[in-house]
Amino acid sequence: MTAEKPSSLSTKKKIGFIVNPVAGMGGAVGLKGTDGKTILQKARSLGAKPVASARAEVFLSELKLAQDKICLLVGAGAMGEEEARNCGLPCTVIGQRKDETTADDTRRIAEEMAEAKTDLLVFCGGDGTGRNILEAVGTRVPSLGVPTGVKMHSAVFAVDPKAAAQIALRFLFGELPLREAEVMDVDEEAFRVGRVSAELYGYLLAPYEPYLIQEAKMASPLSESDLRNQAAIAIYIIESMKPDVFYIVGPGTTTRTIGDLLDTKKTLLGVDLFLNKTLIARDVNEEQILDAIRGKKAVIIVTPIGGQGFIFGRGNQQISPKVIREVGLDNIIVVATEAKLRSLRSLHVDTGAPELNNAFRERKLRVVADYKTEYLVHVE
Repeated sequence: MTAEKPSSLSTKKKIGFIVNPVAGMGGAVGLKGTDGKTILQKARSLGAKPVASARAEVFLSELKLAQDKICLLVGAGAMGEEEARNCGLPCTVIGQRKDETTADDTRRIAEEMAEAKTDLLVFCGGDGTGRNILEAVGTRVPSLGVPTGVKMHSAVFAVDPKAAAQIALRFLFGELPLREAEVMDVDEEAFRVGRVSAELYGYLLAPYEPYLIQEAKMASPLSESDLRNQAAIAIYIIESMKPDVFYIVGPGTTTRTIGDLLDTKKTLLGVDLFLNKTLIARDVNEEQILDAIRGKKAVIIVTPIGGQGFIFGRGNQQISPKVIREVGLDNIIVVATEAKLRSLRSLHVDTGAPELNNAFRERKLRVVADYKTEYLVHVE
C-alpha cells in the first residue's frame, strides 16, 4: 500500500477511515452485540461471520469516482487497510496491524487521524464504536458512522453504506452542514435479558442530510390509545394466522402484544417462532430460523424502530437476507400503530444485501395499523 506524496495532500480532502472488524458479528446469531471478548468468543462458537468488512467495501467503492479529490487515511490491517486495498484505493496507513483489535486501537487511530487534520472521520461499527470515537475526538473532527453493528441507536449513522459515501462526499465538497448528533448506547447485558437501558454518552459533530442520516432511536410513547391500538393490531394478526404456517415475529412492543394475546411470553428484544398460534421457539438466531422454515410456508412480522423507521437491519439481524429470501417479500407484514406511522418520515431497510434492499424499494409493503386497517407503504 503506497502513501500519497505530501505535496499532493494539501489540495485534497482528507478522510480518516476506521473499521471495527468484529462489529455486527453477534446479530445473525442472536447475541444483540459483540462488546467484550467473552461475547465475541461466544459469537464465533455459534458460527458468526464477520460482516463489517463487506459493508466497509461498499462504502469505499462508492468513493472511487472521487479518488483523485480525496486523500484516504486508514486503520492498519483489518481496520481499514485491507478494505482499501481490496477496492484499489491508495491510502496512508495509521497504526499497527494486529490479529485481534480492541477499542483501544480504535481510539488511538482516531486520535492520530485527528492530529493529522482529517476533514472527516468515518467509522464502520455500531454504538460501541461510536462511543470509542466520541472518547477519542469529541467534537474536534466531523464524524460519520457507516452502520455495521447490531445496536445502532445513535444519530451519527447513515441509513446504509452507500448513503454514507454520498454524505461524505457532499459534506467534503461543501454541500452539507454539520450538526451535533447523539451518541447512544445500551447495556448489552440488560439488552440480552429483554431490558433496554439506553444512555446518552455525548455528541459528535456529524454531516446532516435528513433523508440519508438516521435519527436517534426513540422509545415509542404508549398512551392508553396506543395500547388499545396495539391490541387491535394483535387481534387482527392472530385472526389472520393460517394453520401450518411458521410466523417469524421480530422484536418490539407491538409484536410482543401478539404473544400476550396468545397467552404466551414472547421476547421483547428477540425474534420468536410461532406455529398454529403457539410459541415454539424463543429468541432464535438465523440458523434456527432457517432450520425450522426451509421448504415450508412462513411469514415475517416486524415493526419499525421508533424514530428511525427501520424494519430490517437494526436489532433484528437474525432475520437475515437468507431468511428473507426463503420467506419471500410477499410474505412480510409490518405492524405499526397509527401514531407510530404518523411519527415516521418513511420506512427503511438495511439488510446488508444491496440487491435485496433495492427489491424492497421497488415495491410497497403491507402495513397493519389497526383492526382490519392496512396500508401499502413505500420503503426508502
